[in-house]
Amino acid sequence: MKQSIICPKFEKAISLLSQRWTALVIYQLLIGPQRFNEIQSAIGISGKVLSGRLKELEQQGLVKREVIPATPVIIEYSLTDKGHTMEPILREIEKWSQEWVKPE
Repeated sequence: MKQSIICPKFEKAISLLSQRWTALVIYQLLIGPQRFNEIQSAIGISGKVLSGRLKELEQQGLVKREVIPATPVIIEYSLTDKGHTMEPILREIEKWSQEWVKPE
């Protein structure tokens, strides 16, 4: 059997998506711009972990952090154009899970 070589870009993409909570954060932001607490309560993630994931996703160019000047200051997170390109992938995983993953 011939062994295939894994593309380094593919490996990096899988590594990013396989980090705990990352895909769920992106999936949650498909709804639209949200504040930190909205994301946190929707997926049940600790604040420290969510903060780290959002920073990493921002560094990767998938998430945009917008500071809205108000009293108090409002910070919203949304997907960038690059982040939105993840939608078909996550929708396919969603579809697959509905058919093949059994609830516990």
